[in-house]
Amino acid sequence: MSMTADPPACTVPAAGGSSTHKLVNGTPEKLIFKIKSSNNTEYRITPVFGFIDGSGSKDVVITRTAGAPKEDKLVIHFANAPADATDAQAAFATVTPAGTITIPLTAQ
Repeated sequence: MSMTADPPACTVPAAGGSSTHKLVNGTPEKLIFKIKSSNNTEYRITPVFGFIDGSGSKDVVITRTAGAPKEDKLVIHFANAPADATDAQAAFATVTPAGTITIPLTAQ
């Protein structure tokens, strides 16, 4: 099972800004994901939960509000999606994550 993020790191101004990243599913299976942040005060992630079709991709927008420069991270947990799932948040609660990706967040 394989998922990658492009670009693999995020740098945004400490004064605020946004960055778009592409999650790429390297498998023929549909995947489900959940994104966790080490700093929910200054970062907003859209979407937090989602599906990625086999060999497909999904854009994720990372938005930072103004705050002191510091290092943070996003952790993306992913697993094979249940066949009949339509609500990613509800379905993610029923699976065991099979892998993770970490995206370092740098505000400068």
